[in-house]
Amino acid sequence: MPDGNPPPLTPAGFQVALALASGHAHGYGIMAFIAEVTDGAAQLGPGTLYRTLSRLAADGLVEETTDITDGAPHDARRRNYRLTGLGRRAAEREARQLSALLDAASAAGLADTGRAESA
Repeated sequence: MPDGNPPPLTPAGFQVALALASGHAHGYGIMAFIAEVTDGAAQLGPGTLYRTLSRLAADGLVEETTDITDGAPHDARRRNYRLTGLGRRAAEREARQLSALLDAASAAGLADTGRAESA
């Protein structure tokens, strides 16, 4: 995959990337982050999470790390993940696209975000 052109992210892929944007995390930490920031509206089950992580890793967007998650008990079975530079660029692009869509929805009266002026 060319380093400058990351593939598009699925909604689950973006959620995982968002969870990893500020550092590394293990699977349960990723699932908990997504549930927390969406007030429980989005919840990735283990199957979806690990399929998504596998796809993101195959595309070079995330990688396993040996870093230990702060505050978590050591468990040799626990895998930690982090975004790669390519993954960060993919997440930034997705965030810009979502922001533009949210602005359009607000302008159309579909979202009360305070981001666009109402007529």
